Amino acid sequence: MEKVALRSSRTQAKIIGTIVSISGALVVVFYKGPEVFPSSSRTWSSSSVLPQWPLESLPESNWVIGGVLIAVAYLLYSFWYIIQTQVMEIYPQALTVAFFYNLCATFIAIPVSLTAESSLSCWRVTPNIAVVTVLYSGVFSSLSSSVHIWGLHLKGPVYVVIFKPLSIAIAAFMTAIFLGDALHLGSVIGAIILSMGFYAVIWGKAQEEERTDDDSGFSSLGLLSNDKATLLQSHKLEEI
Repeated sequence: MEKVALRSSRTQAKIIGTIVSISGALVVVFYKGPEVFPSSSRTWSSSSVLPQWPLESLPESNWVIGGVLIAVAYLLYSFWYIIQTQVMEIYPQALTVAFFYNLCATFIAIPVSLTAESSLSCWRVTPNIAVVTVLYSGVFSSLSSSVHIWGLHLKGPVYVVIFKPLSIAIAAFMTAIFLGDALHLGSVIGAIILSMGFYAVIWGKAQEEERTDDDSGFSSLGLLSNDKATLLQSHKLEEI
């Protein structure tokens, strides 16, 4: 787990880097600015990819409830990463833990999904983009959870979570490259701020691990010297 020493430069770098990374993510989301690269003329048409629903058939959106639920979800995610790190210290088998995690998530998702959508006709899978979406969600969600658990076991929760804001900037650039969306100045500025905060956190973690290795090396040298002193004393006693 993480060690917090507010007077240490390593801890200060991690705290400041985290705040800077979150600020960069907010810049990407809330500030667009002028277009750096305009949208391509061969952009994907939503009518050719996604099914169309009339606007009057959609339920009334509630941004307040949605925002509160997203905030609660990410708060619970932070607790989940901490608990998962403790689990990996007790039982360091990443694939087994990932299997049971996905199994429990499936059992929880089934009643929730059936409650949210009780019409059985909506669960009928037709050969279109919905099949690709289901396969992608199943395969890559399992792979991502395995990678997350493996990273928690090796580096801890801070190292894994710091990649979350960086994914926002990566998604902005990937949509501009592969989907032809416009790349705005806010995405570029936010990505630069994100990179600075990300580098600060990684630097703090690297310095902390280097300090830990040095301390463990010194302690091992101390144990060796104590063992040698004990052997010398026993050898002298035998000579006497």
